[in-house]
Amino acid sequence: MHQDRSAAPPGRGGAARPRRADAPARPPQARAARAAAQGRERSPVRDRLPAGDGPPPGEQRSRREPPPRPADRRPRRGGGEPPSRPPTFLASGVSRFQRAWDRPLTAYYVVLGTSLLIILLGLVMVFSSSQIQALRNSLPATYFFQKQLVAAVIGGVLMVLAARMPVKLLRALTYPFLAVSIVLLIAVQIPGIGVEINGNTNWISVGGPFMLQPSEFAKLALLLWGADLIARKGERGTLDQWRHLLVPLIPGALLVCGLIMIGGDMGTVMILVAIVFGLLWLAGAPTRLFVGVLGVTVAIGAVFMATAAHRMERLSCVMASDPGPGDECWQAAHGIYALASGGWFGSGLGASVEKWGELPEPHTDFIFAITGEELGLAGTLSVLGLFAALGYAGIRVAGRTEDPFVRYAAGGITTWLMAQVVINIGAVLGLLPIAGVPLPLFSYGGSALLPTMFAVGLLIAFARSDRSARAALATRRRPDGRRPAGLGWTSKRRREVNASSGER
Repeated sequence: MHQDRSAAPPGRGGAARPRRADAPARPPQARAARAAAQGRERSPVRDRLPAGDGPPPGEQRSRREPPPRPADRRPRRGGGEPPSRPPTFLASGVSRFQRAWDRPLTAYYVVLGTSLLIILLGLVMVFSSSQIQALRNSLPATYFFQKQLVAAVIGGVLMVLAARMPVKLLRALTYPFLAVSIVLLIAVQIPGIGVEINGNTNWISVGGPFMLQPSEFAKLALLLWGADLIARKGERGTLDQWRHLLVPLIPGALLVCGLIMIGGDMGTVMILVAIVFGLLWLAGAPTRLFVGVLGVTVAIGAVFMATAAHRMERLSCVMASDPGPGDECWQAAHGIYALASGGWFGSGLGASVEKWGELPEPHTDFIFAITGEELGLAGTLSVLGLFAALGYAGIRVAGRTEDPFVRYAAGGITTWLMAQVVINIGAVLGLLPIAGVPLPLFSYGGSALLPTMFAVGLLIAFARSDRSARAALATRRRPDGRRPAGLGWTSKRRREVNASSGER
């Protein structure tokens, strides 16, 4: 009798056997029982085919494929794909960091934590770098530290108030705040009221040893006013026109910068220009507008620098490694000496040599150089890391909010802080001219510390106002506003509450 040579698909234990064409088809139960007895798994497609129809088309094609290479013959789990390799330690660490950074309250904690650490470290360095300066002026060794500590306490109160201030109230105070700042800037130029320090007339005596610098408060006032102005124009849909984008923002900024330049403080004007550029960038200003405004700004700055001999001397001291024949680069050179003598871990807290009269302004403009000398490269990198984390958190707050005013205000505050950090540290490193700009939250100076801490409080408030952050904070408190009792950091109840709120 003629036999059908078409074979069924081979099993795992041996070759295919020939089957007669007239052989009766086995019932599905018999085939399943035989497959179970042989210890192998049958395909559902094959079970539905008649006995003499041969293997499914997919298996026929697979029989014509070349055998796998030896490298592909790895143990398989249940006949599926080869097991994936476990993630490396670095990849798992990066993944955990990304998940932690995506949590709703991460920006809130980063802004709060980094700002407090910078302030505390700044107090320590002010105490260390200002003792000799105070003794040379026949003052107690802790004179500058005590003043800075008082300013930090007052700034802490302002930070708490700013963190609790509603956005509507803040926007309502922007115009009065700017008006008061302009009045104070005008009062500085009145003889008998303004006080000249280091060649700049930008100070007002408020009684005793306390001095007020209105230009520091003008930074915050111009920033909030500009953010509210651009937000209102955006709500009206007029930001696509240059006239509405530049007026009255640019005239108002020119007025404030002009009043400050009368006192001779070009460093503060540079910060104000950076704030205005940051607001225009966030508002979506076109590139041609940026090029035009930047060209006008550079031209005006070149005129002011060319007409002042001390500014040209500071410009000539960029990248200077020695004081020069007339000691015109004394401060820039000794700042480099302080950083170079620190090494990896510094000479020790309080063991600086440059603060003994060699480096001018060791507790204000050049406190970063003393930090490098006493704490070394590790200390300076720690300070830079804290500022970088603060700046990145500010960018996150500005990018995640849905309120246009909050976006512009948070972006402007971040631009202000980071621009001031770059200008101060760039001058200490000899990469930029010395502009007399303090390191925010770190250098000595109550007039600079108070508005900066208020601005950081606003960042904290903006981080809390995010929708996901509000939801995460709401789950951590009972309806009466108090934290649930018996809720530990690793308790099961806390994990269940966080899981139900969507917080990771």
